[in-house]
Amino acid sequence: MKLNGVIKSWALVAVTASIIGCGKANVREDVAVQDTSPSQQLQQVIDDHWADNLARNPVFATTLGVRDYDQSLGRQSVAAMDDEVAAAKEFLARLEKIDIASLSADERLNAELLTLSLKNVIEAANFNGRLMLITNRGGWHTFFARLPEQLSFFSKSDYSSYIDRLNDFPRYNDEGIATLSAAIETGYTQSCEAMEGYEESIAAHIVAKTADSIFMKPFTKMPASIGEDEQSALKAAAEEAIENKVIPAYKRFYDFYLTQYNPKCRKASGLYGLAGADDYYAHRARMFTTTDMTPEQIHQLGLAEVKRIISEMEEVIKSVDFKGDRAEFVEFLRKDPQFYPKTGEELLRYAAYISKKADGALPKMFSVIPRMPYSVQAIPADIAEKTTTAYYEPPAGDGTRAGVYRVNLSKLDTRPLFEMEALSLHEAVPGHHFQIALAQELGELPAFRRFGGMTAFIEGWGLYSERLGLEMGFYKDPYSNFGRLSYEMWRACRLVVDTGLHAKGWSRQQAIDFMAENTALSLHNIESEVDRYITWPGQALAYKIGELKIRELRAMAEESLGDKFNVRYFHDAVLRNGAVPLTVLENLITDWVAEEKKRVN
Repeated sequence: MKLNGVIKSWALVAVTASIIGCGKANVREDVAVQDTSPSQQLQQVIDDHWADNLARNPVFATTLGVRDYDQSLGRQSVAAMDDEVAAAKEFLARLEKIDIASLSADERLNAELLTLSLKNVIEAANFNGRLMLITNRGGWHTFFARLPEQLSFFSKSDYSSYIDRLNDFPRYNDEGIATLSAAIETGYTQSCEAMEGYEESIAAHIVAKTADSIFMKPFTKMPASIGEDEQSALKAAAEEAIENKVIPAYKRFYDFYLTQYNPKCRKASGLYGLAGADDYYAHRARMFTTTDMTPEQIHQLGLAEVKRIISEMEEVIKSVDFKGDRAEFVEFLRKDPQFYPKTGEELLRYAAYISKKADGALPKMFSVIPRMPYSVQAIPADIAEKTTTAYYEPPAGDGTRAGVYRVNLSKLDTRPLFEMEALSLHEAVPGHHFQIALAQELGELPAFRRFGGMTAFIEGWGLYSERLGLEMGFYKDPYSNFGRLSYEMWRACRLVVDTGLHAKGWSRQQAIDFMAENTALSLHNIESEVDRYITWPGQALAYKIGELKIRELRAMAEESLGDKFNVRYFHDAVLRNGAVPLTVLENLITDWVAEEKKRVN
């Protein structure tokens, strides 16, 4: 999940996580403006900014094949945050000196998108919320625990740099603890109820035997190209680092969390009532939706969408001749064992089957399809019970790792099969994997657009993809179609619940009750989701806002082009510029429609 805000979630969910990196790259403040064209000036700023971004995000850099920062995990101190803001101001000042009017349309768009990204970084620094490094879903400790799967292990240098990062964890961990200590001083800690049991995600990595540590996984089978003696030496170095550095650091975080952070957790559910919370949440809403909508406008939109979707749900209930009202139908879906997998393997196989079926339907909907494949795997056990029902991990930018659609195999009695078609279309194809993998392959775009982007676009496309299943041969079963509607309702409820919690003072129970009344999600999933919204304000607003805009633009294109409308070309046009803000997308599609009219007439 791409994160552009001040709360950093380190769980690898929908898209690439953004991690504060290891240092400031060289920023060319002395560019001789008079000796270069505006195009060259812009390109230099883009290149310098990207180099700075990789320096601040060293693990991300490694996944792109940039090995300059392999020894570091990055920085997450307040000083590092301030340094990032200072660099953003310098880049912005350089952009503002460029004669934008003389640039090409594509260059102007690059400048506009980079400017928006920099302004978001600068604005976020105004709020104490930037100190909230953890959510109920994870923190730097869960990000670190994913390295054995996120990094590639092909050579001796891969293993050596991994060991360097094991040794770097105590410093990284101490910086995180210091930042959370600063958060305690400001009152910007997470909610007590939402964080219940959080310490278990830390304790999972405090093992008695080093051999049982997840961090030894890369050493279970090493490449034959590395000699036996070298393998033994590398393994011994890793064991020493885990025993003497990693596990003690996890213990420090565990003790800090239980004795200092948790006792200072907030009794309120949302941000409402905190000093500066109104301005902070309004900033989050703008950032995640890429609109100027106020929390109140978003809340009212959510209520209207809930009302609309209820009427569609009622039609499905009538089609199955159910004897009872909507609440009774939902209770039937939540409790009848026919709708639930018996084993995790059954659930995983079903997700894989749906995804493969979707693969075969892609040419009907798109003329350009990404080359990078994806796999379907289980969510790691150490985070499964506290996290969502599924998520997506993007492929490595250097092509050494495919994308991964992760499915939650815990608490199987809360993972209904009738939701799996909508879920798989969202997380894999034509949803997140399709869009993100395709964006990475858009070589004509600058790297910051290929590997970044706006949450409203990314998650809006994911939700739009669920609905696209109606045209791809899915939802033939009415229960599965109800599952699709329940998922759409889930995202509509987010508009109501997220704004309710953070702008209206709703309690956690109010949010749970609202979602339980209006969706068919299991109560466990609802509680997990509400805790997510509490600890990650604003992010949940992106989905429905983005989806509604894409649907609006498609309707406009269909009406304008009539029988000349080609859905494959429309989808190509939506995706070919990466994950742009919704206002930019509207302009791009409006231009595309005008071009199509000329082409087909």
